[in-house]
Amino acid sequence: MKSARITGPNEPLTVSETETPKPQGTQVLVKVSSVGVCHSDLHLWEGGYDLGDGQFMKVTDRGVKYPVTPGHEIVGTVEQIGDGVSNVSVGDAVLVYPWIGCGQCPACKVGNENLCDAPKSMGVFQDGGYSDYSLIPDSKYLAKLDGVDPDAATSIACSGLTAYTAIKKANQNSPEFLVIVGAGGLGLMGVQIASAITDAKIICVDLDDAKLETAKEMGADFTVNSKDPETIQKIMSICNEKGADSVVDFVNAPPTVKTGLAVLRKRGNLVLVGLFGGSLEISLVTIPMKSIIIQGAYTGNYNDMVELLDLARKGTINPVISKRYSLDEANNALEDLKARKILGRAVINP
Repeated sequence: MKSARITGPNEPLTVSETETPKPQGTQVLVKVSSVGVCHSDLHLWEGGYDLGDGQFMKVTDRGVKYPVTPGHEIVGTVEQIGDGVSNVSVGDAVLVYPWIGCGQCPACKVGNENLCDAPKSMGVFQDGGYSDYSLIPDSKYLAKLDGVDPDAATSIACSGLTAYTAIKKANQNSPEFLVIVGAGGLGLMGVQIASAITDAKIICVDLDDAKLETAKEMGADFTVNSKDPETIQKIMSICNEKGADSVVDFVNAPPTVKTGLAVLRKRGNLVLVGLFGGSLEISLVTIPMKSIIIQGAYTGNYNDMVELLDLARKGTINPVISKRYSLDEANNALEDLKARKILGRAVINP
């Protein structure tokens, strides 16, 4: 099989040929038709995350071993199955749940493998979908597409899943005003999901007018360009000067978090999602005095993915796929993502 692999931080991906594996037991071999290009792939390629104050968390310190085949948003058709597989058949079009856990920790035992203490995520800790074939450890991690467009379905495994989890957390206080920061692939999915599952008035914030226009088309009630020095005042005005009930920050950089905290009302809920990086000083006394909640959202569990796939099947959400690349163009895909040249999501079609 042919794969595009990361050999080390900031090194060009190399395309190589290896023997196609044969599934055993509960394993399934999937012929990859489409794999999403995600910011997590970019962090894997760059070698880690900016923690702020000059600190950098290396992915190798988290257990990543190079070389590795990236790509965790995998869609394809079942090519071969192990002798222990009964829930899928050869030829089935499937979406892969990539957030595989150890199966033994407290999170795994309640079905939240995405929060595992010793993760084995595909495309991160084991080879993923930047390849024409992908070996899935167990058929229980597959969900049948049943009519969902393969390219669009890729984002449901990660960006869509993350957005779904974040919006569900933001909706716990039944917000009247919900601010969504960022109108990239994650943010645009968040706007669609919020429009579908909440009763909130949605305010989308970004620094790109074209992306904000797309956000409006997808259900945002208001948009604010964050380049405007009056951004905070404009958001407060929309929220009748009381502030937003919930803020979901799909960027999660120091300036965006400062804005989120500034517009959050008493008893408000701030959900941090993005992995842009950095650090922030917070006035601690304001946290208890305003009784606000600050929480993170990281992907979602298998059941969330199935629910989201059903929303896509009904046409409630429509992931935006703006660019498509061949496997040989994997480096171009990551470079374009890094340069912010992609609206919505890009995919590689091996």
